[in-house]
Order: sequence, then structure tokens, then C-alpha cells
Amino acid sequence: MDSGITLDDLDRRIIGALQVDGRAEIFRIATVLGVSARTVTRRLTRMREGGITVVRTIAAEQSIGATLLRVRVLRGKVDTIAASFARRPDVGSVDIVMGGEEIDVLVVADPADRDRLLFRQLPATGAITSTTAHSVLHTFTDAAGWRADVLTPGQVAALAQPSPGMASHTPDLLDERLLGLLAEDARLSHAALAHRTGASESTVRRRLRHLTDGGMLRTHVTVDPRLLGLAVDANLWLEVPPARLRTAGQTLATHPHTHAVAATTGPTNLVVALYCPDLHALYAFTTDVLGPLGITRAETVVIARTVKPVGAGPWSAQRSGD
Repeated sequence: MDSGITLDDLDRRIIGALQVDGRAEIFRIATVLGVSARTVTRRLTRMREGGITVVRTIAAEQSIGATLLRVRVLRGKVDTIAASFARRPDVGSVDIVMGGEEIDVLVVADPADRDRLLFRQLPATGAITSTTAHSVLHTFTDAAGWRADVLTPGQVAALAQPSPGMASHTPDLLDERLLGLLAEDARLSHAALAHRTGASESTVRRRLRHLTDGGMLRTHVTVDPRLLGLAVDANLWLEVPPARLRTAGQTLATHPHTHAVAATTGPTNLVVALYCPDLHALYAFTTDVLGPLGITRAETVVIARTVKPVGAGPWSAQRSGD
């Protein structure tokens, strides 16, 4: 991260507003935060043009059937292997664990491609010494649901969209085109979407409303958590008694530090990804939050560097720079 980049309280609250609704209108954000629309526009433009924030849609099925890999590599080979994972379109995120010998990878490939990766490609890579695979059984919360703790409950309620309805909607070619455009920039206006797809603006509005009601239009803000005052990124691999698993997952999913909580297969059965202000806060989370939940074993790993963040879109070598 460029040490010259800083965000003030208003910048962080604008990002918090986008986390609640990535397509929220400028006027609505300004009204809820109590500032002018011009101020919000200027701040958003600066953050977007500076590469500080990117708002994209994220697939509703991002975590369904996903596989979490813990990949051990030879010392000195971590950057090469991490970059190789990051280039794959079926890899959702890549993190290098502190110590430089483990890479944590989220794989969202279909079963055939996943099995080809696990059983043929990884074993043939001499720099990889071992791989542990965890299939996601249930997601309690994911990156699209994370909210930085910067807004009041009233502000969150004023920005929140109604919960997705139960109406089914089968996407057609126009829907897929709209989702593809929003996956690159979820802030595109209805007029811009209409121009790029050749559909009328009223049609675009109607289609997006149907996609939203069907839970298919979810936005995600990519931002370096350190800019929000969250200096520690960690993964917790937890062993929870089956009778306590659901309660533990639901409880942890509501904590403002957690940005992903999922039940998995493997040596542990619950994984938690969290951002903390510092190591003292990580310790407090472990003792005060995990302690009462009946966790029988907890392994904590601190992320040294994120090579490919969730929702980053197509990866390039420039994204992984220090």
C-alpha cells in the first residue's frame, strides 16, 4: 500500500455507504451522511481514479461449492505460485500467509476443473509440498456482506435495500450482459448500461430490479482494509462441536471484524476471516468472542499480503505489487 494514501472519516463513511449499497445514488449517500452531493461526487471520483476503491457486482453463487485451499510451498517460491493461482479466472482470492510458506486460495471452479487442479496440476508442481482442501458446506457471511463499522445503525437502515424476494428470475442474454458490465463497474448508471447494451433505460431499470429481487445483484467494494484502520488480516481455522456449529457460525457472522464465515469439510469445520485494528484486537477477539462459543481448537494465521482480493476481477501482475 502506498503510505501516502490516507482516508479521512468522511471518506471511510462514503465507503461504508457503498458497502451497504454499491449502487446507491449520490444524492442518497449525501443525504444520509449529511453532506453535499458535490462533496460525495468529488470524494468518490478521487478514490475511484486513485484506485482506492472499486465497486463491482459479485456472483450470488460465489461461495456455493467453493473450495478453500491451504497450499504449502518451498521457501522462495511463494510469489511465483501465488501469481500462478491469481491468474486463474476460477480463483476468487489469493492470500500469502505470514512466514512465506503458505498460500490460502479460494477456488470457485466447477467440479471437473477443480478436480483437475487438485489431482493433476498441483501434484505436478514441484514447488508445492502439500495441499489441504476444505469444501464450503454453508456460508454464514461472505465478502459482499462485510460492513466496516463506520456508520450508525440508522444510516445503515436508510441506505439498505429491501431484502431479496422469493420471486424466481431466469437470466437471459440481456441480464447476463448487464451482470457482466456491472462486474467491471457496479456504479455504471442506468443510462450508461442502456447505451452499452442497446436496451432502453426503462428496460434496464426493470431488469436490474428483477435481478436484485432475486438476490442475483450483489455488490462488493474492494478496498485495502488498512485504509479503514484495520491493519491485521487473519484467518481462523476452527474446530467446533457439531451441536455448536450453527450457533457459532451465526454469532461470528454478525461481528463487525468478520468478513467471511463458512462451515467446511476438512481437519477443521469452521473458517473465519477477519480484519482487526491490531494484534491486541485479534487477541481480544480470540479470548472474548471465540471463548464463549465452545471452540475446541483454533489455529490463527495472519495474512502477510493479499495477491488477489475477492471481487478483484481479472488479475494482472500490477495488482500484486507491494
